[in-house]
Amino acid sequence: MDIKFHLPDFYRHFRLNLTLAEYMKRNPQKFREGVKIGSVYGAFPNMTWNGGRYLQGNADPRILREILNQFNQRGIPCRFTFTNPLITIEQLSDPFCNAILKAADNGLNEVIVFSPMLEDYIREHFPDIPITSSTCKQIENYDELCAEMDKDYSLVVLDYNFNNDFDVLEKLPRKEKAELLINPCCDPACKRRGEHYRSIGRSQIALTEHMKKRTGTPYAPEPFECRCMQKNLYQTIDSPLHISPDAIYGKYAPMGFENFKIEGRSVPDVNVLENYIYYMVKPEFKDEVRLEMILSLTNKIKYFG
Repeated sequence: MDIKFHLPDFYRHFRLNLTLAEYMKRNPQKFREGVKIGSVYGAFPNMTWNGGRYLQGNADPRILREILNQFNQRGIPCRFTFTNPLITIEQLSDPFCNAILKAADNGLNEVIVFSPMLEDYIREHFPDIPITSSTCKQIENYDELCAEMDKDYSLVVLDYNFNNDFDVLEKLPRKEKAELLINPCCDPACKRRGEHYRSIGRSQIALTEHMKKRTGTPYAPEPFECRCMQKNLYQTIDSPLHISPDAIYGKYAPMGFENFKIEGRSVPDVNVLENYIYYMVKPEFKDEVRLEMILSLTNKIKYFG
């Protein structure tokens, strides 16, 4: 069975993820059996539809197209995090988001959605782009989850509160269609999670409007205090939501689960790399792979061009 990992982030962690892809190609013997890169998810700066993590900045459109090309030519989908819960009907026509989807509409790239209105729009205007149902929906009822699995989604990212609920996981139909977020930084059953997603959504929309004014002044996102978002891997291991690599290969995969999402869009490369080493590399090669990957990134070895 292939074990597909969905990685953060094709923009913020562009070089790290391409270096990983090339390293895996050259050194398959150092990785656990069946490991594949299922997709790299994220968004480009200032995309109104983006959600889950706030993203600002500027990028040349030629660079954005090249990012897509670099992953796609290696057979890796870029999966857009279009999970802003506050999208309005007026924002469906956002020219930047539509232009990016048009450029990405090649049968390989994907989107993750939250808003039913945005989902309907994408299905109508970009019918060939596979759609994933977002964990941001916070579906915590088993019957509702089964109903979501029956819909026309390529994958359904489970609410992470199901991560170790084997009463649910064992009887869940179509396990190959489920995706598990294996290293969540959030507290279990966090009551502020939905409002945090909305706060990020408001900031992303406000940023877009601010950039249109071309004032040259920076935009400060809406403040939202959260002590969890910058946790590193070893601060999440003891969480009851955590899924270990031994559990993936020894329990979840034999049950029929194939898709595993690694969190880390807003943390430094070094933290993300440590997650890759932890989950994907054979234990006897961990130190060697970590060193070689760091050297590749530090010395700017040209794995891609």
